[in-house]
Amino acid sequence: MAESFVRIKMLPARHGDSLWIEYGEGENVQRLMIDGGPVDTFEHIQEQLDAVPMGERSFELVVLSHVDADHVEGLVRLFAESPLPFAVDQVWFNGWRQMEASHGLLGAAQGEFLSALLVRRVPRAWKQDAPPWVVLGDGKLPAYTLPGGIKLTLLSPSAAKLDKMAKAWKSAIQKAGFSPGDLDAAWEALAAQKKFLPKKGLLGVAPNLDALLKKQFVQDQAVPNGSSIAFLAEYAGKSALLLADAHPDVITDSIQRLCQERGSQRLKVDAVKVAHHGSKNNTSVALLKLLQSPRYLISTNGDQFQHPDRECIARILKYGQPECLYFNYESKYTKPWLTKAAESKYGYTAVARDAKALSLNVEL
Repeated sequence: MAESFVRIKMLPARHGDSLWIEYGEGENVQRLMIDGGPVDTFEHIQEQLDAVPMGERSFELVVLSHVDADHVEGLVRLFAESPLPFAVDQVWFNGWRQMEASHGLLGAAQGEFLSALLVRRVPRAWKQDAPPWVVLGDGKLPAYTLPGGIKLTLLSPSAAKLDKMAKAWKSAIQKAGFSPGDLDAAWEALAAQKKFLPKKGLLGVAPNLDALLKKQFVQDQAVPNGSSIAFLAEYAGKSALLLADAHPDVITDSIQRLCQERGSQRLKVDAVKVAHHGSKNNTSVALLKLLQSPRYLISTNGDQFQHPDRECIARILKYGQPECLYFNYESKYTKPWLTKAAESKYGYTAVARDAKALSLNVEL
């Protein structure tokens, strides 16, 4: 019988996230993609696609966790390609219509751009009127098993976290000059955003592509983070927590519920993708005490907010007690944790992506 595998590829997404996940048995490979990093991460996604044989460039699932620029822009640029250089079965993304339908929320500008692209590029994979991806306050956590056999248990966002987005995002959409959910207007606005355009532009629109690039929307960091789609992925006895930028209170509550369902005190997983690039505000002691994992993964080059925070790594080492820390960049903020002295003192090993490598690959 062919051996099963799960492989997490952490792409160089600067201060953002872009994860390429492969799983399967033997020569049978299924793929997921979570987030696309800032816009220039598109080049690295394209390199990963180019390394896959033409007939195998497909994803079971593409997830946009939340609409922060360092997660969404690369996907906006990717889905601007026509024809798409890959096939996708499902897209998970809380666009404006998902949020408005259940919570009266409004989307952000890049979210409207992505919505417009998805409706045109992959209408069967993402339906703008589908229910939102959300964890309700009672009952079992939502769980989904994809055809390839991987099980995804949703941990975030909560309805309360989504509700908090409304005021900030309504203002942002009004400043962008169109109404939330007006995908035709979003399509026209996207066509004026030069950094998202393929060389030949978007088919079906004819804006003045030589016009000055409009000022990009900069989102509030806390509110969108709380809306992050985060989940536990499980396949063939292997598992990973993929936490995007989720808030620790929501994740802690969901993991407590999951442990109660499973009759355990702690959740054992093979890897944790640390929330919000190792911010001290997204990894709490309470959360770490609920986890048992040999691997912690951190995605950032530290450009924007000097992540990972020392406090976050210190908590992980003390309460998470990892065997290995993985960093997709060697930076001034990760170097202290890559030294032999730190490894010896705290009893772990550290791995950083080679600067010339397409990704940092973590085998579970």
